[in-house]
Amino acid sequence: MSTLLSFHKSILEKTHDPATSELLLIARGLGLRRVSCKLLQIYDSPQNLVILVNASQDEASAIGEELGVMGCRKPGLRIVGFETGRKERQELYKKGGLIAVTSQILTVDMLTSDIPTHLITGILILHAERVSPSSSEAFIVRMYREKNKSGFLKAFSDQPEHITSGMSPLRTIMKELQLRTVHIYPRFHQDISECLGRDRSVLQLTVDMTENMSEIHNAIVQCMSTTLSELKRSNTSLELDDLNVENAYFKSFDAIVRRQLDSVWHKVGPRTKQLVNDLATLRRLLNMLLSEDALSFQQYLESLIDSNTYNEAGNARQNQSPWLLTDAANVIFQYAKRRCFTMSRAPQQSAPPPQVDDVEDEDAWEALYELEGVRIRKGAARQDKRPSWLPQGMEPVLEELPKWSLVSAALEEIEEEMMRREATLSSRDPGTNTVLIMTSSLRTAELLREFLASIQSDSSPGAQGRKMMQRRLRRYLEGQAMRNVDKKGKQSSHGHVAAAIVEPPGGNDRGEGEVSAALRKKDRDKQAKAASRRRLRGGAPAVQPSRKPIEIQDDEPLVLLPEQFDVDAVLGAFPEPTAMLDFGAEFDPDYGLVASEQTVIVRAYSDDGDDHILSELQPRYIIMAEPNLDFVRRVEVYKKSSPGLGVRVYLMVYNLSCEEAKYLFGVRREKDAFERLIKERGSMLLPIMEERRLSENADSVIKTISTRIAGGRKEVSAEPCQVVVDMREFRSSLPSLLHATGTVVIPATLTVGDYILSPDMCVERKSIPDLISSFNSGRLYTQCEMMSAHYKHPILLIEWEEHRSFSLEAVAEVKSYAKPKYAAKNKAPTAASTETTLPPSSTIQSKIVLLTLTFPRLRIIWSSSPFATADIFNDLKRNLPEPDASRAVAVGAEEDAAADASGGAGVHNVAAEELLRSLPGVSARNVRHVMNRVGSVREFCGLGRGQMQDILGVEPGKMCWDFIHRGDRKE
Repeated sequence: MSTLLSFHKSILEKTHDPATSELLLIARGLGLRRVSCKLLQIYDSPQNLVILVNASQDEASAIGEELGVMGCRKPGLRIVGFETGRKERQELYKKGGLIAVTSQILTVDMLTSDIPTHLITGILILHAERVSPSSSEAFIVRMYREKNKSGFLKAFSDQPEHITSGMSPLRTIMKELQLRTVHIYPRFHQDISECLGRDRSVLQLTVDMTENMSEIHNAIVQCMSTTLSELKRSNTSLELDDLNVENAYFKSFDAIVRRQLDSVWHKVGPRTKQLVNDLATLRRLLNMLLSEDALSFQQYLESLIDSNTYNEAGNARQNQSPWLLTDAANVIFQYAKRRCFTMSRAPQQSAPPPQVDDVEDEDAWEALYELEGVRIRKGAARQDKRPSWLPQGMEPVLEELPKWSLVSAALEEIEEEMMRREATLSSRDPGTNTVLIMTSSLRTAELLREFLASIQSDSSPGAQGRKMMQRRLRRYLEGQAMRNVDKKGKQSSHGHVAAAIVEPPGGNDRGEGEVSAALRKKDRDKQAKAASRRRLRGGAPAVQPSRKPIEIQDDEPLVLLPEQFDVDAVLGAFPEPTAMLDFGAEFDPDYGLVASEQTVIVRAYSDDGDDHILSELQPRYIIMAEPNLDFVRRVEVYKKSSPGLGVRVYLMVYNLSCEEAKYLFGVRREKDAFERLIKERGSMLLPIMEERRLSENADSVIKTISTRIAGGRKEVSAEPCQVVVDMREFRSSLPSLLHATGTVVIPATLTVGDYILSPDMCVERKSIPDLISSFNSGRLYTQCEMMSAHYKHPILLIEWEEHRSFSLEAVAEVKSYAKPKYAAKNKAPTAASTETTLPPSSTIQSKIVLLTLTFPRLRIIWSSSPFATADIFNDLKRNLPEPDASRAVAVGAEEDAAADASGGAGVHNVAAEELLRSLPGVSARNVRHVMNRVGSVREFCGLGRGQMQDILGVEPGKMCWDFIHRGDRKE
């Protein structure tokens, strides 16, 4: 169980009272999960019903595991997902305890009264920074407070930067959550500073980039500055002062730029949109430069050039990224190539030395030379031998990342430190000698694992991963050869590379027995050298199988390379035999344990789960291959939670790089965010929470205006406004906004329509992407046909997102619409190409016109945002009767009347229904309608075309009839 520090206890003292509701803001890495889990443990009781909201599936599972370690096992935290049935959820709610549920499911259960809202003890909301007036959490809180005034509500967040945009963001969150108290705990809080103090055990190792990397880094930064300047120059009417290179280092920069341009996105040209995409590409290049190997970086650059040269159809692209045409881009391409290899103009004419077909066969050739009595000076053979797969004139450079050698040196220093402290440490001392290496991503972790697995200890720094880089170079050349074949349909100038890869050079004239004996001798010599090498755990690509089973000595370290690290693997559960070396009969993979001093674990930074890893492994040595502010604080908390544990941390940073600037700017940005929140809390006007009264929503209950009642005065009805909403619509924000206006939202599973406003009015809601996909699949036609058949007033609602451009021109960005295809020059367009000659926006408009011509009673409503839609619905419902939920559910899904009369309601042949669903024109929405009109599939297949069109509609009926009677033949 994670130990609680003094500031954790101080936070719990202020927040554990079930009679209070508050918002907790704490800096990342300081143990927010510990606090939330401890609160859940305090409230764990069958007499309580505590709901955990807004936690992802992984977070809920991790919290449940930690609660189990803390003793909350009967029954502990139960997770409610979409696979949990309605009756099962009702039973869980009645039993009480701790329940984690998604916001969508909880919203529906509260509306249908499946959960006793008045009996809820309290609600805990994670990620409070995501709460907005249109969010599901705000909807839940409103319904919760309508029926429960005594229950508590506690919200948590460790993302202060997300609560500093807009006008009074903190007040908005507290208003929507109906809270009046907020606790703010930054790293510089007095309680936290006194507890953690200043950590002096972190060794910051600064390493310079290579000359080539430095040139590329400066060129990329220059391209980013040029792109930002061009973006500001093209949009002078917008406030883009916050767009600078420092902000561009973060992933959130793309969202900031897009949010600034959302209101005018339909007005900006393709050049501005290209500039926005280029900023993300350049930031990705910066990250890859510092974390990827030189060959992977070169491959990505080549893919960028190809994508900007040709489009998906293989034609020349018209609009290219402007930064590719700058001098700085040329510097990037030239120096990136120099990091991989150099090409000489004239190939060498000297006789080639003995060739090898792969890097891994160098030992075999050395054994053969030794067998023949040929003496080769140590290191000379490696310099002279040139692989046959390497093209003539190419000299491999294979520049390695400087941090690789730094990690290797740190591991050697750690090993010496272990040997020095071995005599002074006892079994009772806390911690283990496991080395934990943290990286920024899974890709970087895999690359570092591969380097450590193939490291050459006798090589100089900068050349320790030569074998690994040569393998990557060979794969790179093979890919280049295959790509040239695909492009030209024949071998390119380097086409012999692929043939050299397939056919090994020369033949084996020697007997297999002699060479194998020499190889075994070489293996024994290498085993003696590797006796002091360390074991690796934590994953890497699978080891290449050897020719003969390797004999493992008792005192020989074993290299284990599973695909991904798992805590269970450290405790003794080893990976599958296919992912590791052949152990032989002397090693038992079921019960063997890896010694901690021989274990190196490579992982990527994660969320609060890293705290669990630290507490489980208890490493004394930690290497941070990339700086991470959150993990630095986790290490501080980990050290303070383990008294007497000496932890050495190696923090590696590239000097004068974006990595260093991003780390320092992140610290400053978080500090500024907390200072702004503290200032806002001091001057904030607390929202006054009042119950909704009839006078506030008088218009929502006014039903009719009668001229016979005192000259047409308004008649007030006690029945509130109601809207029947389809279950799938609760993923959007519209039901929440309807509820905020005083409308009673009734969830139901509807077959026809999404919203039922009255017995005769049905609405099908479509966002722009959904509208496009519905037109392409033909689903919208069927939906409009069903609405027209069952309702007097069918309505199609086309809704845009808030703060987005209110224009159909945005449809031009959708890839599903091909570019206009025109007829040959000086020729009129053909009939088949008439539709495709229209631009995308005109195409979608023409389809809407055809839809209105086909269904004359269909009405189309254009809404600029969900807020506008809520007002439109309230206006449409005036003077209309309320809908009946049971009738709305039955529309389009009526059961067979004969089955009802015979007492067999709901009984049908499942196989026949599946066969019916497989026919074109029959969908999930109209299959019940078809089953009510015909008695069997045989009867349905025997219908005429007119009868089938009467049941399914004109186009679906024709398509289904042609399929049954004509097959693939056309008329």
